[in-house]
Amino acid sequence: MHHQSEITDSKATIISTRNLGGEVSLIAFTCPDIARNALPGNFVNIKINPSNQPLLRRPFSIHNVDGDNVEIMAKNIGGGTALLCNASAGTAIEVIGPLGNAFNIETPAFSTAILVSGGIGTAPMMLLEKHLKAEEKEVIHVIGGRSRDDIHTRGLNNCHIATEDGTEGFKGNVIELLRNMIGDVMLEGPVKVFACGPNPMLKALAGFSQERGLSCEVSLETIMGCGIGICYGCIVELKNQSGEGTSSMLLCQDGPVVDASRLII
Repeated sequence: MHHQSEITDSKATIISTRNLGGEVSLIAFTCPDIARNALPGNFVNIKINPSNQPLLRRPFSIHNVDGDNVEIMAKNIGGGTALLCNASAGTAIEVIGPLGNAFNIETPAFSTAILVSGGIGTAPMMLLEKHLKAEEKEVIHVIGGRSRDDIHTRGLNNCHIATEDGTEGFKGNVIELLRNMIGDVMLEGPVKVFACGPNPMLKALAGFSQERGLSCEVSLETIMGCGIGICYGCIVELKNQSGEGTSSMLLCQDGPVVDASRLII
């Protein structure tokens, strides 16, 4: 589900930034064109500084759409993200989007969606939950992190938490928690899994989904420069859909959402 014809390169204005803890901030900006066309799983590429430093834009999953406003979650890891997380209301930014493809909430037929997130991988899940609820799907979140500080549940309902140090919820990782839950969930009807988080988690989830015969889509993270297929900075190697051999793809063009069965694990 691509939106290349509807991509806009917009000047936008930050209307608020709010720290959510764990160096993660919620940033809202006004951008009617992107808000109108955004689908769950899409991302935006943001350039905050009008000068050439930092040169590259940064990709961020669209977290939520509220009228003409778009919200993203950003983790302050220095450089461009520090500028964004510390920006004051009224700051001008340049935004390209919506970019990439979207989670497929129509096929195959399912009645319950399990949304699996690791750390800031919860970023696209609020918009995804909204769209799933509009389709009258049951939504369950399974969210993992190293400790309580890594867990971000803003705007999410029906959350099951796993922390590796046991400071919140289940002591262990999301795959272990999912393994404990999945039998009961599958009794309720067909299940589809949607996920975003660190690559090791996604690969483990791909293995688990194959083992249980579950349909699973994952949103991959990688370094991105342009976000529109020019710089070739986001090449990933995936299994071919036929199951025979592998091939390279540009995540910004053919992702970031891919079928988990294509991950090389």
